[in-house]
Amino acid sequence: MGIDAIVIGSGPNGLTAAVELARAGLQVEVYEAASSIGGGTRTQALTLPGFAHDVCSAVHPTGILSPYMSRLPLDQHGLEWVASGVSAAHPLLDGTAAVLAGSVEDTAATLGKDGAAYTRLMAPFVRYGPQLLEQFLGPFRFPKPSLMLPMARFGLLGIPSAQRIAGLFYKDELAKGLFAGCAAHSILPLSWFGTGAVGLIFQLTAHLAAWPVARGGSHAITKALTSYLKSLGGVIHTDSRVHDLHELPEHRAVVFDTSARNMLEICGEALPARYRSRVSRFRYGPGVFKVDWALDGPIPWTAPGCDTASTVHVGGTLSDIARSEHAMYHGSVAEHPFLLVCQQSVLDKSRAPAGKHTGYAYCHVPAGYGHDLTERIEAQIERFAPGFRDRILARAVMTPTMLEARNANYIGGSITGGVMDLRQLFTRPVARWDPYSTPNQRIFLCSASTPPGGGVHGMCGFHAARSVLGKVFGKRDTA
Repeated sequence: MGIDAIVIGSGPNGLTAAVELARAGLQVEVYEAASSIGGGTRTQALTLPGFAHDVCSAVHPTGILSPYMSRLPLDQHGLEWVASGVSAAHPLLDGTAAVLAGSVEDTAATLGKDGAAYTRLMAPFVRYGPQLLEQFLGPFRFPKPSLMLPMARFGLLGIPSAQRIAGLFYKDELAKGLFAGCAAHSILPLSWFGTGAVGLIFQLTAHLAAWPVARGGSHAITKALTSYLKSLGGVIHTDSRVHDLHELPEHRAVVFDTSARNMLEICGEALPARYRSRVSRFRYGPGVFKVDWALDGPIPWTAPGCDTASTVHVGGTLSDIARSEHAMYHGSVAEHPFLLVCQQSVLDKSRAPAGKHTGYAYCHVPAGYGHDLTERIEAQIERFAPGFRDRILARAVMTPTMLEARNANYIGGSITGGVMDLRQLFTRPVARWDPYSTPNQRIFLCSASTPPGGGVHGMCGFHAARSVLGKVFGKRDTA
C-alpha cells in the first residue's frame, strides 16, 4: 500500500509537519540528507571540547510562543526553555542601554522620557498578543471580528518603515535604537515599508514570554520533536539525500522542508512548467556572516542590563543601524555593522565548562559574501564591551557559503527562506490561497519559503500538514 506521507528535510518545519500528520494517524517517514537531523536547530562543539554552540538558530521567541509547538507535549520529551527577565538589550556607546523586559512598564522604565510613548504604542497590542501572534504566524486570512480593530491599528503602524515609526513615536536614541534593533531582524533596509511591523512583533513577543534558549542547545528542540514523532510511529532516515521523486517508495503525498529551489530540482517535470517558472523568480535575499566564541568569561558589557539578556543588539543609534542594513542590501558591509549577539551560556550553564561561556554574533551581508568579517565583528563588540577580545579562547567562523554548505536551504547564506518584504510576506514562494500546495496534488512545501517564513515556530510545517490532510486525505479538522 505504500507510505501515507514522506517529508523531505528534518528542520523544525519538516518535523512539525511529520508530527501533525502522524497525530492524524498517518504513516509518516522523514528523509534527511545529512548524517544528523535538525536543519537550523543543530548544536555542535564548533570550538573547544565542552563548549556547545548553536550552529544557526539560538534564541527562540516564536518557539516558546508557537501556537502549534506550545500545544505539543515536548516537555515530556526533554525540551526545557530557559530564560531570564530580559529578552534583549540595546546598548549605546555612552554606556546606557534600553532593556526589552517582561512587561511594558519595565521596558518603558529604561527609556527615559520616551517611556510613556512606548507604553502608548505597545500596551494595546499586548492585550491581544496571543491572538495577534496566531494571526501573524500563518498564511493570509481575514481576521476574526474581535481582531478587526487591533489588526487595523497594527496595519496603520506596521506598514510604514521602522525609521518612520521610530521617528514618529520617540525623541531619544535609546527607544529609537531598541525599535531599530528589533526591526532589523527583518534583514531589510529600515527605510522599507513593512519593517515597522517586524519591530512591533519582536517587541510584542518579549511581553508575552521572555526570549528563551533551549537547555543543552537548540538541538534539544530537534530531539524533542523527534522523540515525539517516533512515539507516534514516525520513521526517520538520515544520510538519505533525495535527488529525484522516483527514488522514493510508493507514497500518497510528499512534503518538502527544503528551499523552493531545491523542491523544483527534485520534482522536475512533476510540477508544471508555468509553476516552475513562477517559483524560479522567488527572491532569497541577503545572507549572514557568523562567528562563535568559546570565552574565558561573560562578555564585559559596559551598559547595565546587557549581562542577563539572551540577545544583545549591537549597532548603536537608529541611523547607525539603518546605515548598516542599507549597505548590506546594496552589496557592501558597513564599517560598524549591526550585530545580533546571543549569549546562551548566560542563561544555560550547561553550554560551557564551569566559569567559561559561549557566545555568537552574526551580521547581515550580501548573498554569498566572501570576505572575512571576523575582525570587524569583534571590533564592533569591543566598542560596547571593552576587554571582550581578551576573553576569546577560540572562535569558529561561518561565511554565507559555509552556511549553505551545511544546509542547502540557506541559499547564499539566507536564513529566512527568502526575502520577507511586503511582496513576499504571504506570497511565499508564489501567490496561492494555499501557499503550501502546488499544482501537483501530491506535492507540498513546508519550509520557511512558505508563510510565515523564518523562525523556529514550526508553523509552516503545521499549516502544510493541514493542507495535506485536507487535500489528500479528506481530514479537515486535525488541530
